Amino acid sequence: MPPRILLHFTPHGRPPPGVVSEFAAERGLPVVDATDAHDVLERVGRSYPAALVIDATPPLDAALAVCRALKDEAFTSVVPVIAYATGQGEGDDPAALSLEAGADEVLNHKLSERECALRLRMALRRAERDVSVHPTTLLPGTVQIERDIGRRLVTGEKFAVCYCDLDHFKEFNDRYGYNNGDRVILILSRILRDVVRAHSPTAFVGHIGGDDFIFNAPLDDFRKCCEEVISVFSELIDLHYTPEDRARGSFFGKDRRGEGYEVPLMTLSIGVVTNEHRSFVHTAQISELATEMKAYAKTFSGSIYVVDRRHGGESALAAATASDENAPGDHTQ
Repeated sequence: MPPRILLHFTPHGRPPPGVVSEFAAERGLPVVDATDAHDVLERVGRSYPAALVIDATPPLDAALAVCRALKDEAFTSVVPVIAYATGQGEGDDPAALSLEAGADEVLNHKLSERECALRLRMALRRAERDVSVHPTTLLPGTVQIERDIGRRLVTGEKFAVCYCDLDHFKEFNDRYGYNNGDRVILILSRILRDVVRAHSPTAFVGHIGGDDFIFNAPLDDFRKCCEEVISVFSELIDLHYTPEDRARGSFFGKDRRGEGYEVPLMTLSIGVVTNEHRSFVHTAQISELATEMKAYAKTFSGSIYVVDRRHGGESALAAATASDENAPGDHTQ
C-alpha cells in the first residue's frame, strides 16, 4: 500500500502554512501540493490522503467547490478537510463559508501555532474514531455502512444492498500467505470502489472485514455494477496464482482433518437485497437478508450475483422467480 500523504490544495499557488508542514513532518506524512481542483479529486479518490488542507484565502470559489465535491460523495467524504483562512474579503467570512461547504476544521492566522497543531491533530483523530475505516482498504466500516443504509431508508429511495464475499479465500491464504491474501483484499476493494463509482456516482462501498464487502446502489444501477465487478475480478484474480495453479485451475489443499482435496481458484459471490418488492423499517432486517442471500450465492459454482425477489409476506423458502437468461451470473430467489 502506498504511504499516506497530506494533500494541500491552493488555487493561488501559495506554500502550505508552516504549522501544517511541521505537523506533517512530525507524523511522517509527505505534503503534496496541488493547484488544480481536478487533480485534487483524482488524488483523493485514488489514495485517500490522511487529510486535505485547503487554502481558503479569497477568492474562495475553487476551494469551496473542492470541499463540497469531497463531502458530497460517499467515497471521499471520509477524508478530513481542514481549511486555512488568512483573512476576509468584501464582507465574506472564509471560516463560515468553509464550514458551510463541509470543512471539518478551520484554522486562521489569529490562532497560535500550538492551537493550530492541536486542531489539526484532533481533526485527524475524529476522522479515525468516527469513520472507522478498514486499515488495509481504507474503506468505511460497519458503522458507516449502517448509516448509509439508514439514510436511504429514510429518504424512501429504491436501492439495493449488495453483499460481496470471496470463495476459497481461506485456502488461498493458507497456501500463499497472509501478505498475498491482503493484496487480494486490496485489489477487490479497488475494483469495487472504481467500478461502482463509475457506474453509480451516488453508491456507497464499505468493508465489513476480512473478505466481506458491501455496496449500496440505486435500484437502476446495481445490476450493471455487479456484472462489471464480477467481470473485472474474473480477469484479474488468476494473476495472483502461480502459472501451475492457474493452468490447472485449482491447487491441492488440506481440510481441517488433514485430508487432501482440490481447491478451485477464487471466485466472487454477491448476495443482493432490494426494497423493490418489500418495505424495511430497520437496517437489521436488510443485514439479515443480505447475509442469507450471500450464503445462497455461495452454493453456486463460479462468480455470481443473486437477487432476492421475494415479497414481504413470503418465507425464506418461497419459490423463486425465473432467472434473467440475458444476464449471466444473475440468479433470483
